[in-house]
Amino acid sequence: MNSGPVICCPIRLYAGNYEILRDVAKVAFGPSLPLVSGRDLIGPKANCIAVFGKGWGKELRLPNRGARGGYYVDWILAHLGSDGSLVDFVAVEVQSIDTTGNYRHERETHLREETFAGKSSAGFNWENVNKRILPQLIYKGHVLRQEPLCQKGLFFVCPAPVYHKIGERLGAGLRPYPIQPGSLTMLWYDIGPVVNAGEQRKLVAAGQFTTTIDQVALAFTAPSNLPPAKVYEMAIRASLNLP
Repeated sequence: MNSGPVICCPIRLYAGNYEILRDVAKVAFGPSLPLVSGRDLIGPKANCIAVFGKGWGKELRLPNRGARGGYYVDWILAHLGSDGSLVDFVAVEVQSIDTTGNYRHERETHLREETFAGKSSAGFNWENVNKRILPQLIYKGHVLRQEPLCQKGLFFVCPAPVYHKIGERLGAGLRPYPIQPGSLTMLWYDIGPVVNAGEQRKLVAAGQFTTTIDQVALAFTAPSNLPPAKVYEMAIRASLNLP
């Protein structure tokens, strides 16, 4: 897959002083509410969004049924009302792209402003994203659906090529739904064009789509997006040079 530039560092998705969190807050709670670090809130604070996540406040664990373990969600945005009470909240997962191989030599060559002449072993591990993030989204989405104050569901932020690759994995059958308990809202981003040489390219919102966790779970397990029959047999025959 030649997708052009792909954001592989999750920190790159936090450009503009965590602009993606403001985008999620606007979709979930409307404009104008300020984001405040959850760790800095001492006592109630009115009309704001308390943020829990790396650098803003500790990540909040989603517990398993047992006493140990459990998933973390990357971010919790908690809406505090005019009297400082908890009105509602949403959870946000952020995923970039996993890599394979080693790109150290390419990086060192680039920093020396030279042209890399070797053969690269680095690449993108698209399938690992599908295998790892989709089951987590389904599990976390079902956990959050039980929360009376989680009225807007789960949000998922990723680079545009990752969103499109997940779409290929799930097939074209996902139905759009309004934001609701148990919904999954996906926001995907790209990097903008080069404006001035040497300047960092801006992060650009590229799209938004809302479906439900049930739709994702059905698509993930459905046999509607399989490769052709006998692909394993053909691979074995080709490897053994058999007709």
